[in-house]
Amino acid sequence: MKITEVRIGRISVPLRHPFKTALRTVNSVEDVIVEIHTDTGAVGYGEAPPTGVITGDTTGAIIGAIQDHIAKNIVGRDIDEFETLCQTVQKCIVHNSSAKAAVDMALWDLYGQLYNIPVHKLMGGSKKQIITDLTISVNDPEIMVKDALEALDRGYNCLKMKVGVSPELDVARLSAVRNAVGKDITIRIDANQAWTPKQAVKILNSMQDQGLDIELVEQPVAARDFEGLKYVTERSYVPVLADESVFSPEDAMTIMKMGAADLINIKLMKCGGLYNALKIASAAEVFGVECMIGCMLEAKIAVNAAVHLACAKNIITKVDLDGPVLCSEDPIIGGAVFNEKIITVSDEPGLGIKGIEPGRLVYID
Repeated sequence: MKITEVRIGRISVPLRHPFKTALRTVNSVEDVIVEIHTDTGAVGYGEAPPTGVITGDTTGAIIGAIQDHIAKNIVGRDIDEFETLCQTVQKCIVHNSSAKAAVDMALWDLYGQLYNIPVHKLMGGSKKQIITDLTISVNDPEIMVKDALEALDRGYNCLKMKVGVSPELDVARLSAVRNAVGKDITIRIDANQAWTPKQAVKILNSMQDQGLDIELVEQPVAARDFEGLKYVTERSYVPVLADESVFSPEDAMTIMKMGAADLINIKLMKCGGLYNALKIASAAEVFGVECMIGCMLEAKIAVNAAVHLACAKNIITKVDLDGPVLCSEDPIIGGAVFNEKIITVSDEPGLGIKGIEPGRLVYID
């Protein structure tokens, strides 16, 4: 099975509600789609969202990295050179982690198709279903309460609350939501780097002192402030999850060696795809550090790849793969089934993606 062509397109999928964090506001998923074609007719699918405020990857940068660097290094190669192909993707250009992730997952898709096995079974095949949380955008307290109650009506029992806009309001936001949803609903929060280390400790401990029972806090401080992250981890009553701080297996190792976080968040768009994500998971197994699997605002192709990883590795104990259910429609054919909080992985070969609804993908020549 030889690679004959790499095609790139763009897709737009509207969201149910505007997605608001401490870093940005988004109304639709606007992603780059990758198709890797082969001489057997098999096609591997990948996807990358432009998330410049986090990864630095814009739409133009993703397209340029794939067209001008990655594709030129893999066309004509055999899928059975899988390890070397994955290494080539990582080494042929620095940074550009989202472009690498899109191509990487398409290669895994083809490798599974070549040997007629689902990717999650290639990786270990631990389970068939996982349960995701649902993200509630940062807003005024009454709006966050409304959105949280709507999530409960849809069957969710774990909510990820975005905070960090007007930090002085964050305790009020969480207090309002906790009072509305009751004590049996799991609440985790994501500050998206919004706080200083001292702010984070003060806010988090105030939340716990008020009985808000926060499960964990995601990335309370600036991404590269590992010492600040450690400061919060050592002093906060709330367990700390490193997210934007983890762009590579090396980052994950550094954080775990320092004891700078209680948990590690694996995101394919930050680490460059499944190849590096597996390294992070393996390191976490050695250190005994549990992981979350997360996503950016992605449609189903990219999140589906993360589902396969989550279903393969027991070290991944927390799931934040709500991208597809935040969308108002799903134009992707095949792959995992997203039934609100319950995600069921596909047993089709590769990643199980069959294509995209006609007319939804705009190819870039």
